Amino acid sequence: MAKNVLITGGTGFIGKYLTDVLIENGFSVSVLSRGDRKNTTFITYYKWDLTHDYIDENAILKADYIIHLAGEGIVEKRWTEKRKKVILESRTKPIELIHAILKKHNKSLDAFVSASAIGIYGAVTSQKICTEETPHTNDFLGVTCQQWENSADTIGALGIRTAKIRTGIVFGKDEGFLKKVAPGFKAGFGSILGSGKQYLPWIHIEDLSQIYLKSITDAEIQGPYNAAVTDNTTNSSFSKILANLYGYKLWLPRVPEFLLKIVLGEMSDAVLKGQRVSSEKIQKTGFKFQYYDIEKALSSCLK
Repeated sequence: MAKNVLITGGTGFIGKYLTDVLIENGFSVSVLSRGDRKNTTFITYYKWDLTHDYIDENAILKADYIIHLAGEGIVEKRWTEKRKKVILESRTKPIELIHAILKKHNKSLDAFVSASAIGIYGAVTSQKICTEETPHTNDFLGVTCQQWENSADTIGALGIRTAKIRTGIVFGKDEGFLKKVAPGFKAGFGSILGSGKQYLPWIHIEDLSQIYLKSITDAEIQGPYNAAVTDNTTNSSFSKILANLYGYKLWLPRVPEFLLKIVLGEMSDAVLKGQRVSSEKIQKTGFKFQYYDIEKALSSCLK
């Protein structure tokens, strides 16, 4: 009988792609959904409602593995205090509910894998290459990611192998980051944001999905792992490459930092700052990136 993987956030960009990868590798998949969806041969949908602290317990009891991807988008709306609370709780509350069900039924798992983000290293631009040992910062992104990971560690405290995947910018065809920025570049209006010197740690959706697959199939995977290519990509170099792939050179002036701060408020930190991260730890497990050249990665997504 196929092992079952329960995914929170399974109807999102990463979740949908990962679902296909898991099925291709012989797993059955369960997905928590707020709406009514029809089950398929390989996917079973279960209801959940975070506003009422509800998860169908059958989803948890059926699972051999849980992959936690759910969370409100970081750059979808301006960071008001209310929005910050929503961003944090959308990541931590599902884990609290899962923890309660696991404990109630004395249910074990083969592994619990939680998304996290390179934002744990803070909204900072420097020459430093952050490893998994780099302390988190005390800005909004750093604290949010730390609390997110602390919640995941409560599952680990139940004696369940727990991994945390600190993800960079994810490239995928017509989805995620590129869905937001590619239309402007395609229309010929691409430009550099701020100084353009902020680093842009990235990963292709195919590689990210393979890291999640490895995180459940490799019993040695435990703790935090950076999921981003270690290179020197900056907002400036990314913008020039993307424009070139659309057949032109950047001609618009840079978008001034002060303007982005006026429009986006504190959220501007997410696009105006960024550090490099090391992928050495995940590569030492035997994982190999299929996409490590940004031009090839972007080209594959634009075909």
